[in-house]
Parts: sequence; structure tokens; C-alpha cells
Amino acid sequence: MTTLSALYRKAVAAFAAGGLETPAEDARHLVSGVLGLSLTEMMTEGARVIEPDEEIAVSSAMERRLAREPVYRILGAREFFGLDFMLSAETLEPRPDTEILVEHALAFLKQTVRLKGAARFVDLGTGTGAIAVALLKNCAGATALATDIADGALETARANALINGVADRFETARGPWLDVTKGRYDMIVSNPPYIVSDVIDTLAPEVREHDPVRALDGGKDGLDAYRAIAAKASDHLAEDGIVALEIGFDQKDVVTAIFSEEGFALAQSHRDFGGNDRVVIFASARKS
Repeated sequence: MTTLSALYRKAVAAFAAGGLETPAEDARHLVSGVLGLSLTEMMTEGARVIEPDEEIAVSSAMERRLAREPVYRILGAREFFGLDFMLSAETLEPRPDTEILVEHALAFLKQTVRLKGAARFVDLGTGTGAIAVALLKNCAGATALATDIADGALETARANALINGVADRFETARGPWLDVTKGRYDMIVSNPPYIVSDVIDTLAPEVREHDPVRALDGGKDGLDAYRAIAAKASDHLAEDGIVALEIGFDQKDVVTAIFSEEGFALAQSHRDFGGNDRVVIFASARKS
């Protein structure tokens, strides 16, 4: 008989031997996810006997992880901002650093709702819908339009909105950046692709081989999306609105310059858990 603790130890050993960077963490999340256990249950139910079909399922998942498929791709879902999100081939995994963007965007949305009674925002390149859905879930007075160029991403985003109970305030539109938006919004928010094209092939296989390239590739200098958003932001931003963006660790100054040329001023900037610049928030510098 195989116990839960023995199965976990087996996974840790296999992942360590396979050269994975965080074998214990990967094993904990993968085994618990496959078996439908909480992380607490992983610690308290170590003596639980594993059924043969459960062991087969975990072994299959371990093989996929050893082939460098990410844990949450294997499980098909990931938690973000306290909510569960389905993943698909056309979406990035929502990552913890992006929660910083949501945190500060949420503060603005709540303030807007207090002042105006409602808030309307657009999430550009929505992917799983994680940013928009998390904001809607935590701000009842907000409505969102989510855009993406991938039909599969929009389908996944709509499913996540439904799963998390905000589908009635969540709309989607297919197209690049602000090209498919109409009217004005209190906030434009986005985690756009910002990796330099030539760098894509050097990324870890978990990213390079499993994340959609068009959700990573920011062009020759990594800034294509920021230029596209900045060029049309003024036409779609309500008075006193903001543009809130995730950026690469070394892009704060250059992205600020791009938006400055389009009449915006840097209102806030925030760092990620590693101390790197990660979020910039712009407001119009022009007087209406």
C-alpha cells in the first residue's frame, strides 16, 4: 500500500533528480491538485492510503512535470487573487506579481464607485480574464469589457467570469488593444506582452514551450503593446481616468516616456515581490 506521504516523497525525489528548481513545492501542489486535496490535508492526512487509480493519475502528472510542463497547466487551473481560474492553450497562467496590478487598480475602482456610483473599465489582452474578473469580484459597482485577439482566450475568460459569479458585468470583444473599444472608460488596465522577441528562445521551457508566444512577445524592443495602448488611450479614457499597466522589470522609464509623449503623467509606480518595478499608473497631464 502507498500512503499519501510516501507518494509525496516519491514525487519530491523524482523532481529533485529531474533538476526541477522547486521539487518540494511542485510535488505538494501537483499531488494535492490531482487528488483534490487542500494543502492542509496534504500535511494532516499523510497516512491516507492511495488507491491504485489515484497513484496512476499522480504518476502520469509527474511524467508531464518532468517533461517541464508547468504544474498548473497540468492541473488546468490556477488560483489568483483568491479565486480559481481555468487555463487554456491560448492563455498565460495568471501569476502572483500581477496581483499587485489588481490591488492598485482595485483601489482606484472602489474610489471611483464611491464618487460616481459606478465604474467602467476595459482589460486589454485579457487572457484568462484574471485581472478583470478579480476586479469585478471585489468591486460590485464596476463593469468590464475584456478584449483579446484570441477566440480561445475570450472563451476561457467568459467561462472564468461565469465560474466566479461576475458574468453579468463582464463583456468581451475580439481585437487588438483599444481597436475594438467604444466610448470612454474610467480605467484602462492591461498586462500586455513585454518580452523582447529575441529573448523568447532563452526562456525556461515551462514558459517557452507552454505559454502562447503572442502573449509573451512584445516586439523587437518589448514595447509594441505600450505604444499601441498609449496612442489611443486618450480617446477612450474618461475624465480623471487612469491607465494601469504591468511592465517588465527594466521598463519603467521607457514606458513612462512613451506615455508622456501622448500626454500622460506617471501617477504611481509599484514594485513586485522581488523588488523590481512591475506596475505603472498614468493619468492625463492635459487639461480638459
